[in-house]
Amino acid sequence: MDLLTTLVDKGLRRELPTREEALAVLATSDDDVLEVVAAAGKVRRQWFGRRVKLNYLVNLKSGLCPEDCSYCSQRLGSKAEILKYTWLKPDEASQAAAAGVAGGAKRVCLVASGRGPTDRDVERVGKTIEAIKDQNEGVEVCACLGLLSDGQAERLRDAGADAYNHNLNTSEATYGEITKTHTYADRVDTVQKAHAAGLSACSGLIAGMGESDEDLVDVVFSLRELDPDSVPVNFLIPFEGTPLAKEWNLTPQRCLRILAMVRFVCPDVEVRIAGGREVHLRSMQPLALNLANSIFLGDYLTSEGQAGKDDLDMIADAGFEVEGTDTTTLPEHRADALAGGGCGSHSGSGGCGPCGDGEPAAAEAPVAEVPAARTDLVAVRRRGTGTDLAPNA
Repeated sequence: MDLLTTLVDKGLRRELPTREEALAVLATSDDDVLEVVAAAGKVRRQWFGRRVKLNYLVNLKSGLCPEDCSYCSQRLGSKAEILKYTWLKPDEASQAAAAGVAGGAKRVCLVASGRGPTDRDVERVGKTIEAIKDQNEGVEVCACLGLLSDGQAERLRDAGADAYNHNLNTSEATYGEITKTHTYADRVDTVQKAHAAGLSACSGLIAGMGESDEDLVDVVFSLRELDPDSVPVNFLIPFEGTPLAKEWNLTPQRCLRILAMVRFVCPDVEVRIAGGREVHLRSMQPLALNLANSIFLGDYLTSEGQAGKDDLDMIADAGFEVEGTDTTTLPEHRADALAGGGCGSHSGSGGCGPCGDGEPAAAEAPVAEVPAARTDLVAVRRRGTGTDLAPNA
């Protein structure tokens, strides 16, 4: 397929595809999905070999959020029967993190619901970061606390944070249909604040919210322009009690095409399969490791993932290996640029804009049957952080 040959060549050179090419990946048929995976796998292996980075989530504060994000079980007005609790103490969070590290996680992601942290919250999280790093040598810590105010990213960096996550989630054109209490521009501003503070920026998307192919390409191109070091790809978990509970739009093949498109657009970036992989990829999860070089181990914020041991078995059985703490995740050119506070994706001094041209083209997507709702695969988390039960790690 000429398209895939072109995309592999561009990916190996870190050259941005055109929007038409990215749309064409999403429009490929289910019959061609293995060819698409094989092609994107060549790009993944060029920059990340056969390593898989494990990340572990610790939900520092669950529920009770004033924001109205339609996809979120912790949103204002959510009727999802999730765990709800206020801030964990630093030693409680450190103990939770230790379970993930023992399971092989290289990065711990500290997440708190809410619009954004107060300065007191930043101080609290700073103490938590210090506690985790004191007890777990070599572990990376990423904070995800919502919208940042001036100076907060620097304070988190000084406390030992390595990265900051804030997802764009969907395209700018459709963002207002998903959330009313803040804007797409607010999210971009927070990612830029993390970048400016010298933190490794982490920003991604949620697929399956009823968006078009054009929306998916738009948000991924916007991410490429923002130049985060890691891009988590979430697949919507349609929680009962949220406005998007009926949005069952994804098949395993569609998920693989989305991951392949992200890899082609962001060839040298840590692409992470995040929430919803068990629900939508199901038995095809191992194939996705040929596209992404990073996953979350065990459970998510408010939902349960597959058993941590099954994650490790899946990685080994698929011929991949868990990335150790003594290995640098990013390719050398990106790691060096991060250390110097610069952009790692592009050569030259022209800034971090996309490399390449191309206007959107209307790729004719194949007509696919709407998949049946698999509500049996959506399990609300009832173990680990905030409970008396052992975590899944």
